[in-house]
Amino acid sequence: MDKIEKYQNIIIEYLNRYAQIRPANQPEVENYVIADREKNHFQLLRIGWHGAQYIFSVVLHFEIKNGKVWFQRNSTEQDVVDVLMEKGIAREDIVLGFRPPYARPHTGFAVA
Repeated sequence: MDKIEKYQNIIIEYLNRYAQIRPANQPEVENYVIADREKNHFQLLRIGWHGAQYIFSVVLHFEIKNGKVWFQRNSTEQDVVDVLMEKGIAREDIVLGFRPPYARPHTGFAVA
């Protein structure tokens, strides 16, 4: 298995596991894992209704570009990168895409 396929599998496994966690106060909201292996985009979406309010939220978003995992969105309180590294994604292959480019050299992760 090549590195990209390994990283895809790790991300999808993580998203599927996290998708099992349902918001306790939002029983009508469902989690959906979106995995596009061809274009290397992976998301966890929350969609549904909370009373009269429609919920559509990107909870987590990853993409793989140039052999690196770009962590683009995290609306959880989880230390996601720690889990990804434990599963086998190298620190030097993780880019915190939600951080501005000028701040990335100070994160301890890849810059691009």
